[in-house]
Amino acid sequence: MPDDLATTQRALVETARELLARGLVEGTSGNLSARTDDGRVVMTPSSLPYETMTPDDLVVTDLEGNVLDGTRAPTSEKALHLACLQQHSDVGAVIHCHAKYSTMFALTHQPIPCVIEEFDIYVGGEVPVADYKLTGSDELGLEAARHLADRGAVLMANHGLLTVGRDLAEAMKVASLVERTAEIVWGARALGALVPLPDSTLEKFAPLYKALRSR
Repeated sequence: MPDDLATTQRALVETARELLARGLVEGTSGNLSARTDDGRVVMTPSSLPYETMTPDDLVVTDLEGNVLDGTRAPTSEKALHLACLQQHSDVGAVIHCHAKYSTMFALTHQPIPCVIEEFDIYVGGEVPVADYKLTGSDELGLEAARHLADRGAVLMANHGLLTVGRDLAEAMKVASLVERTAEIVWGARALGALVPLPDSTLEKFAPLYKALRSR
């Protein structure tokens, strides 16, 4: 986890721009947050383009959502980020994006299956679909967070993808892997039925995600 507020702010802006460059967000959609060493939360502001966003534009809150620093309004999905950070002390960063293939699964309420070994290791298993809750609501935050005890990602029904990690780099890695896998699964289903991984493989790799997240 970054050592200080300035480092966290720079990392968050860089990650926001990487999301845009990778096509995981469009315009001002999506939002990010990261926890500092002293327990503060840095998050993106509402409706500001990532291309022009600077560290000074970010909002700093406490875990209850009280604004400590920043002149802009925090993201309208503030409750989503805070719920994940409040409920999971091992999570240091949260990314919410509208990645195209992942969102296709979210719109059809289909989990992204764990059919690739690295998916089990770095995501923790299939990506579940959280029940639909209204965007920006406390209920959405609680519903999404409850799926993340042993997973690095969750789909929000009719909405998009949320990923977590020990830091922003890890949450970004998970987002990229989930989106790539969603595209692969979508394409593979056009060729035929998916062949699942053997149970023995899933059992072997299942503990690795928890170990990586808690190290």
